[in-house]
Amino acid sequence: MRAVDLIEKKRDGGELTPAEIRWLVQGYVAGRIPDYQMAAFLMAVYFRGMSEAETVALTQSMVESGERMDLSAIPGVKVDKHSTGGVGDTVTLVLVPLMAASGLVMAKLSGRALGHTGGTIDKFESIPGVRTELSLGEIVEQAKRVGAVIADHTAELVPADRLLYELRDVTGTVPSLPLIAASVLSKKIAGGADAIVLDVKCGDGAFMRTLPEARRLAETLVRVGNRLGKKFAALVTAMDQPLGRMAGNALEVRQAIEVLRGEGPKDLREVVLALGAELLVLVGEASSPKEGQEKLARLLDEGKAFAKFRELVAAQGGDVRAVEEPERLPRAAQVVEVLAPQSGYVQALRARAIGLACGLLGAGREVKGQRIDPAAGVELLAKVGDAVERGQPLARLHVGRPDHLPEARKMVEEAFVIGATPPAPSPLILDRIV
Repeated sequence: MRAVDLIEKKRDGGELTPAEIRWLVQGYVAGRIPDYQMAAFLMAVYFRGMSEAETVALTQSMVESGERMDLSAIPGVKVDKHSTGGVGDTVTLVLVPLMAASGLVMAKLSGRALGHTGGTIDKFESIPGVRTELSLGEIVEQAKRVGAVIADHTAELVPADRLLYELRDVTGTVPSLPLIAASVLSKKIAGGADAIVLDVKCGDGAFMRTLPEARRLAETLVRVGNRLGKKFAALVTAMDQPLGRMAGNALEVRQAIEVLRGEGPKDLREVVLALGAELLVLVGEASSPKEGQEKLARLLDEGKAFAKFRELVAAQGGDVRAVEEPERLPRAAQVVEVLAPQSGYVQALRARAIGLACGLLGAGREVKGQRIDPAAGVELLAKVGDAVERGQPLARLHVGRPDHLPEARKMVEEAFVIGATPPAPSPLILDRIV
């Protein structure tokens, strides 16, 4: 078997066998297949696509490239969640302790900021003392003891995904549906959960801009995931404006705490409850999404999810006082308001611009390995549908990099579209794929 033959086969529209795909993946991870040949193969996939059987084989081969997290020794049902990324997407920080409070086990492996989207690990680490770099043994032990973990991805799990993603990132092959599906699913399956819910974002602040694109990805993820022996469901959720009213690391932790206390913005709470309810339905703990949402809402309102969050933070070395008194979380030394240029209604709030502004203010990275400012970000004082008066504050910029403030301010100003009439309401949950 030669790599060039498989490249040509895919280039010409042929379908690779599972054995051929496994040989390619194993050879690349072992260093026998060079970057230039794998890059050529990825570009052939980008243009020719993959059948569902090929996507299943690619995902399985990537899972087999490293260790798998064995959660079988942990009593109870193990669940997981993945989001395709958005702005203000604080869902994981609420959902993990909420599912643990419901009696399920959630060992969530998450990532850092990527492009205009925030990263759960950066957010969680803004709590003083929190440690996210855990070994597989530590993850399993904590999951058994607490029922909840939020940890950084480990090098042992799915090394093929890390290598392939780095190559895709520099070869223009990131937006390929089968490659996206294999990347997402390989990490989720290697994570060892019994049931997984997927939050496929759709809109201006998402990687999938249109509903047909998002729906196609969600359907592919669910079908391929189910074929690999796990229970999957997906929701397509709106990301035309940021979720909630905070975008930034410590800012989003503050907002997560509000929701865990039964308060906070309604849109963030709605997405959390919808995703959690899908997990309860998948594992037989609820007969319908409505019943699941009602059960989880009680856990938020009664403070049980917040108690589990305190336990989670303590287990990973965090200062629980910062959870009980959020004013102890990092705060920016400089806060600048953005004012409404005219009176009217907020007709649109471009999520991507808000996410990019957060990065400029210090909440994201301009180059790999750059230190972020946990206090930086954007606080939204008005959202779509709100009436505003000229000169009224629309947002607060929490500044970590003052040299980028003018550019960030301009982005936030232009993100708000104000008109004379209120916009028609639009749903937050756009589709459900099971």
